[in-house]
Amino acid sequence: MSPATLYGIGIGPGDPGLITVKGAAILAECRHVFVPRAPGSNKSLALSIARQHIHPDSAIYPIEFPKSSDPINVRSHWDELVLRIESVLRVGQDVCYLTLGDTMLYSTYINMLKALRRRIHDVHIVTIPGVSSFSAAAALTEISLGEAKRPFIIMPTSGDLSTIEQAIELGGTVVLMKIGDRLQEVIELLERLERLDDAVLVTRAGLEGERIETDLQQLKNAPPETGHMSVILVSSGSEN
Repeated sequence: MSPATLYGIGIGPGDPGLITVKGAAILAECRHVFVPRAPGSNKSLALSIARQHIHPDSAIYPIEFPKSSDPINVRSHWDELVLRIESVLRVGQDVCYLTLGDTMLYSTYINMLKALRRRIHDVHIVTIPGVSSFSAAAALTEISLGEAKRPFIIMPTSGDLSTIEQAIELGGTVVLMKIGDRLQEVIELLERLERLDDAVLVTRAGLEGERIETDLQQLKNAPPETGHMSVILVSSGSEN
């Protein structure tokens, strides 16, 4: 294997200014940039965020998300896609792979990384962390993520919602991610737990169309897309 390096770069939640200095410096030098995009789309949100930091002579390679959620199909999808990355690395050229938020938090980079490691055990990889969407949401709403001895819990809403109830009962701040089409179910859960008034939703943090909703009652019967690119912070309040 050549000494080329794969750089995984977390580009933050949306504001190009939140890309780390290290990530921006690497993008300015790298000539091969792989960017994820939704299936069937000809645009990449990740690319639009990072574009100003990418060298104008860089080659851009779009990678589509898997259309299936079946674990076997997902693995096969990424095994095929990393062949394109491998072909660049094997001729001694560095590669950058962009991912929204942080590289190691619910990102496509994780799938790609595992697939590449399965193929090339000695590949040189440098992973650059990024600002998470919940960090941006906390800054926008002035909700503390961790304070004193209170717990801080990150939960996806794509699974069993009963686990969210257990997390909220522990106190502290709970971050609900991967909301998608389950927004109404989440709102109903928070209402049943009498925690709706303690919750804030932030959508598209740092992007056009950014929304901060402190009254989740206003989101009842909202269109399904409202939950996409959204995060909910549920706080138990501050300790004095």
